[in-house]
Amino acid sequence: LRELLSTLNPLNRVIFEKRLNGAVAVVPFEEALHGILLPLQEQVGQLWHDAQIDVAIEHYVTKHIQQKIFSAMNQLPVAEFGAKVVVACPPGEEHDIAALTVAYRCRVRGCRVYYLGANVPVTSLANLCGKVEPDLTIMSFPLALSDDQATELVQALADEVSPVSNLAVGGHGAIAMRHLFVKSSIKIVEDFADLDSKLDRLIRQSSSRE
Repeated sequence: LRELLSTLNPLNRVIFEKRLNGAVAVVPFEEALHGILLPLQEQVGQLWHDAQIDVAIEHYVTKHIQQKIFSAMNQLPVAEFGAKVVVACPPGEEHDIAALTVAYRCRVRGCRVYYLGANVPVTSLANLCGKVEPDLTIMSFPLALSDDQATELVQALADEVSPVSNLAVGGHGAIAMRHLFVKSSIKIVEDFADLDSKLDRLIRQSSSRE
């Protein structure tokens, strides 16, 4: 991580991409994801927050991380059976690395994944869930919202999405807004270990139905 971060200010594209490609290539992808890519994303986000790098550099690194995850997902077989999971970010949320990671972990476990990405309107999400009838819908909240925004959004999710799908939320923002989600009976995904546990139960239930 130190070597990768050292190539960003000033940006040395060749060394950064060679080191990133090399680091990801020598370990199993899930290990690279949680040991290199996600920590790199977090560190770069903090550097941008501290005004040590420009937002363009943060976007550059983010796109490379997204490409790595999409590439790994594309190498997985397309599931024809198994639990159906919708993964999305709430309206206005453009940071989708965590949601993409959730989608990857679901795909690895054989789920039929509908990955919608960033900034998904609640009504559109509800419409898709009504048609797809997923076993679970997961929304990623990297950041907490203001009290008014959070109250309005959680109410919309409870009114529109919860009636057509089991709904769970995760991320730092979801944890910070826990009281609102709990009040609306929306499940919280505490971390990736909790996600895996929920997926295991979901897969067992789906297998028993089939």
